[in-house]
Amino acid sequence: MTIRPILTVPNPLLKEVSKPVDAVTDEIRVLMDDMLETMYDAPGIGLAAIQIGKPVRVIVMDLAGPEDEPNPQYFVNPEILETVEETAPYDEGCLSVPQVYETIDRPSRVRLKYLNYDGKEVEEWAEGLYATCIQHEMDHLEGTLFIDYLSRLKKTRALAKVKKAQKFAPVAHGSDCDCC
Repeated sequence: MTIRPILTVPNPLLKEVSKPVDAVTDEIRVLMDDMLETMYDAPGIGLAAIQIGKPVRVIVMDLAGPEDEPNPQYFVNPEILETVEETAPYDEGCLSVPQVYETIDRPSRVRLKYLNYDGKEVEEWAEGLYATCIQHEMDHLEGTLFIDYLSRLKKTRALAKVKKAQKFAPVAHGSDCDCC
């Protein structure tokens, strides 16, 4: 498995709409494995393929807590079939919008359909953090970031915070670096 770079705002690829996957192939499984490794390394709880520059409708998630056994989930071509009217607020963050957290209201339950790691169709209800996370990640597939739900002022502040953090971020060195 390979850890891949995560795109951050304002990279224009993050606004691209992802294309459906024809089938869950070995190539797609390698992509999902790399995405999971990248997400764990970040660390995060969800990652859409577009966040590593692949505009395909693929998501990985793991909502297990730090003390729990890993519980990876894989979603290919996910669709929301139904939502409830009741919403739930959640303080969301995003690996593509580092160091920014804002409360977003989303439907508290959603019924979804997707293909799993083995290419089998799954249909189920998601609620709580699962519902929030899948909706957040599915937004990525449509080129939408959680900060797009914010007021213009809050979004501008969020982007400025990311830009400032990137300006002062230490340079990452690879294993082939001979400087340290």
